[in-house]
Amino acid sequence: MKHVNIITKLTLEQKCALLSGETVFTTRGYKNAGIPSITLSDGPNGVRKQAGAADHLGLNPSVPATCFPTAATVACSWNPALGEQLGRAMGEEAAAQEVSVLLGPGLNTKRSPLCGRNFEYFSEDPYLSGKLAAAYVRGIQSNGIAACPKHFAVNSQELRRMASDSVVDERTLRELYLTGFEIVVKEAHPKTIMSSYNLVNGTYANENAHLLQDILRKDWGFDGAVVTDWGGSNDHALGVKNGSTLEMPAPGGDAVRELLKAVETGKISESDVDARLDELLTLVLDTHAAVENHSRSFDADAHHALARRAAAESAVLLKNDGDLLPLAAGASVAVIGDFAETPRYQGAGSSAVNSIKVDTFLDCLKDSGLHSVGFAAGFDRQGKPDDAKKAEAVALAKKADTVLLCLGLDEIKESEGLDRADMKLADNQIELLQAVQQANPNTVVIVSAGASLETPWLAHCRALVYGALGGQAGAGAMVDVLTGKINPSGKLAETWANAHADTPAKDNFAGAGRTVQYREGLYVGYRYYQTAGVPVAFPFGYGLSYTSFAYSELKADARSVTLTVTNTGSRAGAEIVQVYAAKPDAQIFRPAQELKAFTKVWLEAGESKTVTLPLDDKAFRYWNTKTDSWEVEGGTYELRVGASSADIRLTAAVEVNGTSAPNPYAGKALPHYTSGKVQRVPDAEWEILLGRPIPADTVKIDRNMTLGELNHSRSPLCWLVWAVLTMMLNASYKRGKPNLNVMFQYNMPLRALAKMTSGAISMGMVDGIVLEAKGFWVIGLLKVIVEAVKNIILNAQLESRLRNS
Repeated sequence: MKHVNIITKLTLEQKCALLSGETVFTTRGYKNAGIPSITLSDGPNGVRKQAGAADHLGLNPSVPATCFPTAATVACSWNPALGEQLGRAMGEEAAAQEVSVLLGPGLNTKRSPLCGRNFEYFSEDPYLSGKLAAAYVRGIQSNGIAACPKHFAVNSQELRRMASDSVVDERTLRELYLTGFEIVVKEAHPKTIMSSYNLVNGTYANENAHLLQDILRKDWGFDGAVVTDWGGSNDHALGVKNGSTLEMPAPGGDAVRELLKAVETGKISESDVDARLDELLTLVLDTHAAVENHSRSFDADAHHALARRAAAESAVLLKNDGDLLPLAAGASVAVIGDFAETPRYQGAGSSAVNSIKVDTFLDCLKDSGLHSVGFAAGFDRQGKPDDAKKAEAVALAKKADTVLLCLGLDEIKESEGLDRADMKLADNQIELLQAVQQANPNTVVIVSAGASLETPWLAHCRALVYGALGGQAGAGAMVDVLTGKINPSGKLAETWANAHADTPAKDNFAGAGRTVQYREGLYVGYRYYQTAGVPVAFPFGYGLSYTSFAYSELKADARSVTLTVTNTGSRAGAEIVQVYAAKPDAQIFRPAQELKAFTKVWLEAGESKTVTLPLDDKAFRYWNTKTDSWEVEGGTYELRVGASSADIRLTAAVEVNGTSAPNPYAGKALPHYTSGKVQRVPDAEWEILLGRPIPADTVKIDRNMTLGELNHSRSPLCWLVWAVLTMMLNASYKRGKPNLNVMFQYNMPLRALAKMTSGAISMGMVDGIVLEAKGFWVIGLLKVIVEAVKNIILNAQLESRLRNS
């Protein structure tokens, strides 16, 4: 241990107390022992340090900070160097605000486009996600504070997120859902990592020895602190035993007593407590010193400029018929769409930043050199029909050379705690587009959204630019792209399917029940569409430019790929070169091709550059469930170099030495996984891949029953709680503004009452509520009352001892 001199001076009770938070965002400290308290803060795309009463959903105001583009946006830049700059700026702001741990970046693999939190995540591809997240971590930690990559692991939906069980086969787990985290841990060495709310194959992630010990610490060599998601601890003692360091937010004295009892009964050992405390002390002491020595100011203007540059570099030009864009100086434009006046620039929930300033498209247009003939809102933001607004917009469209139509998803559609209902733009926006296009064919659609959309309306615009969620400076960045001040170089980090019905996980995402079956296996995103031969609207890695690029002179072996890229157009620009590995004659089933390297190349008009892309240990490997290790199938591979996953320009065949491992699927009938057509995998075949029977999916009346499941209880009082919550939630939907706090409560398991109330509710009280739910009405209520009194007394005694020790 690194901190024996401190740990040996502490009592067991003090040590146990240190392993949980004191407030929503701070740890405990003991001045007499030289242990300071540190602050943790949300921060995937900007610092969210709350100034007053703290909460984990971003409901109360926070200290102003720069709102950078979201991860889903920056992922389209395919530029780790940019990610590192953004991380450095966020780390600087965090340290200036005396924040020691910035809770981000988020890098969960985008299994379904309907995940409500996809705007916080990078990509459907773990390699791209891992490289970008590693860059963020390096940048954040360059200031001496800690980054906290999240959510580890297999966290793909918001519905019942605190009590759902992600059922996934081991190969898919390793290759798709853990590879990004592996890259981050090995390449960026984060000081902390956040465990996810959900169970993984029957065990909560925060107490999952396979995840936290076997893989994270032993296989990858992680030696930092594991932090629970807020309220994400199920069994605190098992968490400590299996590698979870710090329980947040502030579970109170009950968590301390739980650990004490666990040591006394032999459930865990004091050495388990000491090991976790040693990790925590390293985090606390190192980051506290960095914060203490950091300036309390930062250059807000420089960070705003960086945010604008990042948003511009991440914008994706999806359509540009007849080279309508860029717009010439002096061109007359009609600006239509509510988002031009009130930008949608970030997601909702714990990532929401109190932005220092927010640019609007209308204001930025004033200095663009374009001539605006006016603005019309065009549609109601929440989707209500409004013929008057539409008529006003159509009349305005006729007065300009070009229409700039700002469409997108409103704040209701994308939020932490709520999955999307569909992949569609609101009907009133599509109707407006059709009417405007009839009035003026030169219509440019600008989309603000944190995830992919269905685009059956694509024929009704001549140009389409995806700005994603561009942060506080996103509007100015979009103006830069439209006018050609910036040549768009972004490419999609996720596939845009033609329809949700085409997506691989459509029948196994956010459905009824607690188990979430990852039945599609390896076939997520482009891995599915290209293997199964399903057409898409826009492929992974796709994006246009105002110039053109040629690829030539490919040389490749099993270690690297070298080629020459030439800008064959008349404008300077940047090209993202992508390398995919394929093995058409594979004996071990695999996707048709997988991203294994990429680089971004800046070129002047007519310029050529020779670039080399190294191939690392992940280029040809697969997880073999028979040998329980990474293996390589030997033979001939195709290295495909392209401008997107569907636009392959050059191909080279290379010979790769294999590890001669046995085929784990020999003699097993897996036709759907061999073909990639995995939308409807039969139970028997899924069980073969899973390696065990499909777990039962039933609602149980226990500590992990959610408040939204109380209608399954046997208590009228619990039915009433369920009815009130359901009524409040439905009412907020009807108002067009879902109540995130009610939504969180609805999906919250009963145990979280003891984890999220700063010690006001104990687990004994929760057990009384469980008895009530089981139909023991009087006994249950009496237990709640007795345990409440006991909790008040024990908490007061504990805090007195801790203060006076």
